[in-house]
Amino acid sequence: MEHILDATNQKLGRLASKIAVILQGKHRADYNPRLEGKDKITVMNASKVVLTGKKAKQKVYHYHTGYMGHLRTIPFKDMMTKHPERVLEWAVYNMLPKNWLRQKRMNRLIIKK
Repeated sequence: MEHILDATNQKLGRLASKIAVILQGKHRADYNPRLEGKDKITVMNASKVVLTGKKAKQKVYHYHTGYMGHLRTIPFKDMMTKHPERVLEWAVYNMLPKNWLRQKRMNRLIIKK
């Protein structure tokens, strides 16, 4: 089944948790934790997602390049201007269970700016 969600004026964490539940298949009657699920999700307007409070100024994203001492830090504001789809993608990715099904579930997520 195809789900289409609009991210306009929705809070980042609540939207990401809703997407994670659908990708796992927990909303279905035939849910089985060892199966990847069947539903696909398309998210529209990912650049219009919002954060509450001071999180827009304080939130930072970290990633490592693989070289010694190359820990990179990107503020939320810069990430939203350059890659708004990655903000939602990383939030959903970290809400899914850390097992071999995570990447298969993420492949069924399509995020559009």
